Amino acid sequence: MNERKLKSEHLIALFLAGCLLFNYPLLALFSQDGLVGGIPLLYVYIFITWAVLIGLLAVIIER
Repeated sequence: MNERKLKSEHLIALFLAGCLLFNYPLLALFSQDGLVGGIPLLYVYIFITWAVLIGLLAVIIER
């Protein structure tokens, strides 16, 4: 039961981190005219952040 509670706490923390990472203040930082490999900086930030969140989710679930 303790592992189950710890896993749910990690999932809640990951959800809150995702909410913060995809909220206005951070998105505004990356909403610039810069390009990374021909892709706008905002799109790169969104896709990398999304991939990291999915990876962390997989690590938490599979543990």
